[in-house]
Amino acid sequence: MSVELNHTIIHSRDNRESAAFLADLLGLEVGEEWGPFVPVVLANGVTLDFATIPEASITPQHYAFLISEAEFDAAFGRIQELGIAYYADPHLRFAGEINHNDGGRGVCFPDPSGHGLELITRPYGG
Repeated sequence: MSVELNHTIIHSRDNRESAAFLADLLGLEVGEEWGPFVPVVLANGVTLDFATIPEASITPQHYAFLISEAEFDAAFGRIQELGIAYYADPHLRFAGEINHNDGGRGVCFPDPSGHGLELITRPYGG
């Protein structure tokens, strides 16, 4: 059997808020709450299980999503519409810019719990 990522748990201040934030930006559905988790399932079958924990216990992580050009246009438009700060890089050095690495487009921005989210239309290094 090949190894595949099935799910990961993302700590958040409010599991429903964080799941809805991501789902809204990417045109995905928020799943049924299961125990302490609110899931968002990605196209490749990986589930992001958002779990509420105390804010002081959250360690910011980075999550990058490979999306189509049309999905990028929609999500980036929503980021701008909502007034979310965005950057061309995960180090937050190039505010108000997107990147064009590897012939695609990319943008980084924070989620409600402080995690770094990144949308790219081409894999880096490819």
